[in-house]
Amino acid sequence: MTHTGKCLCGAVRFEATDLPMETGACHCEMCRRHSGGVYFGVQVPADNITYSGTENIGTYKSSEWAERSFCKTCGSTLYYCVTAAGPHSGTYHIAFGSLDDPSGMKMTGEIFIDLKPAAYAFKGDHNTMTEAEVMAMFAPPPEE
Repeated sequence: MTHTGKCLCGAVRFEATDLPMETGACHCEMCRRHSGGVYFGVQVPADNITYSGTENIGTYKSSEWAERSFCKTCGSTLYYCVTAAGPHSGTYHIAFGSLDDPSGMKMTGEIFIDLKPAAYAFKGDHNTMTEAEVMAMFAPPPEE
């Protein structure tokens, strides 16, 4: 199944195949600042997504192991991408809000749960991970 999406102004569009029908929430400071609140992402391998309007994509290297992208025209958050070597390298976490039709998706997890502001909480049972657990999973392996 193919899912489509775009930024607010439509200057950047995408098609993604075989998306998991789930989203996750990130509460880290960078995601909060990048998205203006909690970041909801849908994980997709680089081979499963194509973009049009790429000249309108701005990219910011936000850490030693990831970059964040946005529309240079309207400022919409587009994705977070793991750039460090390892099993998650090249994985996109596209902004849930950019999907044209997010129906049927479920929230299955929250990361950086220990950094979540007290102002909100999500209902339901789902996986949670602390900052230490996330860093152990995504951070690049030590150099030899």
